[in-house]
Amino acid sequence: MATRVQPPDPAMVWVPGGTFTMGSDLADYPEEGPPHPVTVGGFWIDPTPVTVAQFARFVADTGYVTVAERPLDPAQYPNVDRRLLLAGSLVFTPTDKPVDLTDLQQWWRYVPGASWRHPEGPRSDVTGRDKHPVVHVCWEDVEAYAAWAGKQLPTEAEWEFAARGGLDGAPYAWGDEFLPGGKRMANTWVGEFPWHNLKPARRQRTTPVRSFPPNGYGLYDVAGNVWEWTADFYRSNHPATHACCVPPVNPQVDDAEGSYGDQEQGGAHVPRRVLKGGSHLCAENYCRRYRPAARQAQQVESAMSHIGFRCLVRPGT
Repeated sequence: MATRVQPPDPAMVWVPGGTFTMGSDLADYPEEGPPHPVTVGGFWIDPTPVTVAQFARFVADTGYVTVAERPLDPAQYPNVDRRLLLAGSLVFTPTDKPVDLTDLQQWWRYVPGASWRHPEGPRSDVTGRDKHPVVHVCWEDVEAYAAWAGKQLPTEAEWEFAARGGLDGAPYAWGDEFLPGGKRMANTWVGEFPWHNLKPARRQRTTPVRSFPPNGYGLYDVAGNVWEWTADFYRSNHPATHACCVPPVNPQVDDAEGSYGDQEQGGAHVPRRVLKGGSHLCAENYCRRYRPAARQAQQVESAMSHIGFRCLVRPGT
């Protein structure tokens, strides 16, 4: 247990730390296993994902330009279509009918001009979205923000411990049922992904933070809304349980080796880090990753319209 100290941001929430069961043995998602005990120290963490307004203050103060706002270097991507070298990002575009759910290109489009300022492309903007999570941020961007704010990015273990809100072993951040009493607890897809969305148009993408109830630690949006970056490099599963049944303390995968994808996926030369929490695109018929144990690999240089982040502060750092 870590000693509580005053964080740089008074809005941050104290998470006391402790030992919990990390991961799950859900058969459909083998990357979440094996479940194993982990101990983390206490830390302060942002109660919500970083918002558009917060990120805008960072940009105004530093003049920072996100990776999505910079054109790619043709020398580093010699075989890529030149149209994909324009500054931009990946934007979700719903289909007009059911499609093959193994083909992500059916609903993801590289849109020149898409960025945190223009979430759906150059004709969109963030007017009225100050309280929405900022999106289209890659690893370099979130590291820069954290350094400016005097914070750090959570490890996967810290993020999962915080997201569970004290409910060790529960499948959801709020308990055992996805819809307790028929109530929706997070911004997730309603209907059949990726073509039939039953939510009102204004709520079919991100929603303002704090739109749904907090978890047991007072954290919002740890399920759905946007995926969140963590500091760990990705592995296809969790490390095997440690010898002598002693839970690892504050573990982190900080070696990029082993995080790369295969050649068929493209970008195999780019390391990947772990995303947590799921997003508004997670649906019961596709990507049920709106659970604390859920995890996904993301190339560090790639930004998308459903990826954001939150920060923490560890005592003594």
